[in-house]
Amino acid sequence: MPLNAPPLYITDQATLAGFCAGLRDVDMLALDTEFIRDSSYYPRLCLIQIAGAGQIACIDPLALPSLDPLLALLYNPGILKVLHAAHQDMEVLFQSGGAVPAPIFDTQLAALVLGEGSQIGYADLVARRLGVVLDKAHARADWQRRPLEPAWLSYAADDVRYLPDLYRQQRAALIERNWLAALAEDFAVLCEPQRYQPQPQDAWRRIREHPRLRGVQRAVLRALAAWRETQAMQQDRPRRWILGDHTLLDLARRMPRTPEELARAQDLPPATLARHGAVLLERIAAARAELPEQWPTRPRRPQLAARQVEQVDILLTMIAARAHACGIPPQLLAGREDVERLLVGEDVPLRHGWRAAVLDGVLPPLEQLRR
Repeated sequence: MPLNAPPLYITDQATLAGFCAGLRDVDMLALDTEFIRDSSYYPRLCLIQIAGAGQIACIDPLALPSLDPLLALLYNPGILKVLHAAHQDMEVLFQSGGAVPAPIFDTQLAALVLGEGSQIGYADLVARRLGVVLDKAHARADWQRRPLEPAWLSYAADDVRYLPDLYRQQRAALIERNWLAALAEDFAVLCEPQRYQPQPQDAWRRIREHPRLRGVQRAVLRALAAWRETQAMQQDRPRRWILGDHTLLDLARRMPRTPEELARAQDLPPATLARHGAVLLERIAAARAELPEQWPTRPRRPQLAARQVEQVDILLTMIAARAHACGIPPQLLAGREDVERLLVGEDVPLRHGWRAAVLDGVLPPLEQLRR
């Protein structure tokens, strides 16, 4: 079946087993998923698209009793999985199978390194590199609905149809620049399972305005955000359906002690107040009782000598020049704080992966900078 043929739509176990058996000896697969999470905490996998060995299949997990034959392929370390903007696909597959596919190649990350845009979409990348204009009409389709319309399956198949060609072109460009091995380090990070495991104690960090809080307020926010995360997980509901970010921030600022004070919190639903008010007050009180050394803090900026401050400006200028030459936004290579931490000997992202490769030969050796 050539890649320009209609996709195989797999809804029964025997067909899935046969399709996967035909891919056991391939060295590369293109992979994409369709999922929804509008009304749930965990993403709900609705469709898996695979391209390999000249075939494309749309696999229906809602119709299949088991995805084991497919998961065996995806978890095979001898098969490279090519995706675009891999993080969400990896998350949904982790939730479905308890592990993540590896190794992978992410064409969106490769496009960033090759100066094609920091978050370029798949359709735009296909148009730029392959000259193919994709139909975006079904981007917001309800993938839970059955039966799936033929036009939707065609749209879904296109999401993997062109990934092999993108991969081959990008791989050749990365080899030409001697960056392929460095980028593999970044791809390996995307395959770390802990990236996709919920961490309730760290949920407060995702709340945009948390840096405005100080001291014990931040401890209260951490306690409340962890409670909300746990509730969302247990109920499989979006976080915002439990409590909004602005409500958590208001509670952290006010730190109410009584039910009457709690009731005055911004946009706290009456039903939540009635059902969880006592628990919220307990969490707030416990956080207020923490010792100052237990409060969450942001990493402190390094203390630099006057000479080092000058070096920061010089290095940022060099980094910006290299970034512009490569078509990469300078802030994605390194920011001021990254350079400050570099100068005091800390391990920073610009010393690893694609950033280190892009900056190779641009920055002076660390030993020279610290003299």
